Amino acid sequence: MKNNTLIQIHELGQSVWLDFFDRKIMDTGKLKALIEEYAIGGITSNPSIFAKAIRSSSDYDEDIDAFSRQTSNDADIFYRLAVKDIRRAADLLKPIYERTSGEDGLVSLEVSPRLAHDAEGTIKQARELWGLVDRKNVMIKIPGTLEGLTAIRKCISEGININITLLFGLQRYLQVTSAYIAGLEDRIKAHKPIDRVISAASFFLSRIDAHSDPQLEEKGLGKFKGEVAIASAKMAYALYKTVFTREPFTALEARGAKRQHLLWASTSTKDPSFSDVKYVEGLIGKETINTITNETLEAFRDHGRAASHLEDGLTKAGVILTQMKKKGIDIDIIAQELEDEGIRKFDQAYDEILEAVKRKRLKQPI
Repeated sequence: MKNNTLIQIHELGQSVWLDFFDRKIMDTGKLKALIEEYAIGGITSNPSIFAKAIRSSSDYDEDIDAFSRQTSNDADIFYRLAVKDIRRAADLLKPIYERTSGEDGLVSLEVSPRLAHDAEGTIKQARELWGLVDRKNVMIKIPGTLEGLTAIRKCISEGININITLLFGLQRYLQVTSAYIAGLEDRIKAHKPIDRVISAASFFLSRIDAHSDPQLEEKGLGKFKGEVAIASAKMAYALYKTVFTREPFTALEARGAKRQHLLWASTSTKDPSFSDVKYVEGLIGKETINTITNETLEAFRDHGRAASHLEDGLTKAGVILTQMKKKGIDIDIIAQELEDEGIRKFDQAYDEILEAVKRKRLKQPI
């Protein structure tokens, strides 16, 4: 029997979450087994995951029929399906949530990607989803757009757990930490408790390399191919350790506030010339989360090595980003382009969800 490297990651202080979700994984007992045997500590969902689940199986057909008798609004039907699944997953993860005092055992549900640049719309839907799910170990996912920053602060101030998605750059990451801290301060001013408010900042990694590698080659920096994403992650982790060990956060921590952990997302390798566990092995560090697909999970379980490397090579990480800037490769521009691209992809997946729900509602082939 192979060593359980996923347990080893857990022992090194990192939580592994599953970046996959559907009813079958719950119905078959696989999710329960992953939680119990491999220390899977949470689940993330997004429009792409739900689109695939609804389109590729009949598991949702009965509920679509039932909900269709109450409404013909396909978005409403989808969110009823999603809330039902999320509540079930949250209940499976509840023992972990309680055992870790809310540090782990969480599942995420995303607001509509169509609201990415609509702060008020995001706040409204986040409130609605939070109320509908009615589980303390759920996080509502909000994209880290400029408009999202306003929504993050407001939702945190209202005690809604928030997972900030589609982060690609260090500047925006710092703005996200500020929004979280400001939301907690707003909550204290309103004389409300802050000890159960949970947030994560999701940095999307492999897309950074896929986007920047061609520019590195063009500018004579090919030796850094495949290293920009992890360099960015290392710098983000250094910022995390600075922000959450100093004022103003330490004053909040003394009153029970939890640190907003970094979550590594998009950790499946895009370039086949790289190791298929590159973005798992290189990102292990305390107080972080790595959300991985089934395929990456199995690959790491088969041949991955668990060791804490996140704080190694910080000087080199700084050199890489500095050399890029000197050569005219603007990481902030790359981050904005990736944010825009990510929203477009989630918009497309959301459209696919609504189309699938509509076709199933009308008994049309998909």
